[in-house]
Amino acid sequence: MHVSHLSLADFRSYARAEVALDPGVTAFVGPNGQGKTNLVEAVGYLATLGSHRVSSDAPLVRMGADRAIVRAAVVQGERQQLIELELNPGRANRARINRSSQVRPRDVLGIVRTVLFAPEDLALIKGDPGERRRFLDELITARSPRMAGVRSDYDRVLKQRNTLLKSAAMARRHGGRGLDLSTLDIWDQHLARAGAELLAQRLDLISTLRPLADKAYEQLAPGGGPVSFEYRGPAAIEGAQTREELCEALLAALAEVRKQEIERGVTLVGPHRDELLLNLGRLPAKGYASHGESWSYALALRLASYDLLRSEGNEPVLVLDDVFAELDARRRERLAELVAPGEQVLVTAAVDDDVPDVLVGARYAVSEGTVERV
Repeated sequence: MHVSHLSLADFRSYARAEVALDPGVTAFVGPNGQGKTNLVEAVGYLATLGSHRVSSDAPLVRMGADRAIVRAAVVQGERQQLIELELNPGRANRARINRSSQVRPRDVLGIVRTVLFAPEDLALIKGDPGERRRFLDELITARSPRMAGVRSDYDRVLKQRNTLLKSAAMARRHGGRGLDLSTLDIWDQHLARAGAELLAQRLDLISTLRPLADKAYEQLAPGGGPVSFEYRGPAAIEGAQTREELCEALLAALAEVRKQEIERGVTLVGPHRDELLLNLGRLPAKGYASHGESWSYALALRLASYDLLRSEGNEPVLVLDDVFAELDARRRERLAELVAPGEQVLVTAAVDDDVPDVLVGARYAVSEGTVERV
């Protein structure tokens, strides 16, 4: 699978941009702040309906514009599809596939798949648990686009349940008799069902990804591992394997903390609070790994993701956003050798020298909002 053409309108710094793309390596080269990352960010948005740089759509719309459009022609084997996303901050986004307007934005998920390396990836190792949950859930959705619906359902139920708990907590603080919480059992059931599906997918992903990440780390930093993962959720889920068992375990965990939840007005148990612990050798990577080790670990997670998606039959677009400048010479060459055979590799760099020689392919000069092939 590869993107053969990218078209932008009022996206980030671009009033208009038309970029023809080939299979193999394409490098976007230019000084910082000229719009290189905006191009690969747009490709990533088509794959995930989100940005790796910001948490909302508003910054993606060019200043002064009401909306932004990201459009791409995607080739998979003999098949070509045209997908388009219209970003409307404060309103519902719109999507089209082959110019049909009768689709939801999440219906485009799975047409483009990406694995993106960026400086922000250090947060996978050094950041808070939300970064690692997001990593898991985005990869789950890349493997199975239907999980976007499950994640949306879980978030909706969680919001409704938190609203009920918050109202109950406020009533108690003001000396009232409290709200009727009889509906809380119903929300518990909904939360546990959606949560069990998400948990099952996370646990399956972790067991599959662990050996791939260990292999990738050894390739990047020989002798520096091993790497391992540990999923931390409520004690009740330990030993649960099937979705039914996970659902029952979540219900038990919710029952155990209900009093505290009513006092605090927030849901205290569920996949939204779980943690993925990343270990390097015998120690947690967070707080113990050096800067170089943290970079290698983050890269190993992305390489493992790439290997996993590729093994499942639809090779993703590999995006390396200003990564090589952050690496020492040894890691730079090792990474370049590992990714060079990819079906489509998009690279951004401030100067040509930051692109390793093994990554031979098309070059675009990016400057002041213009993108020109050189």
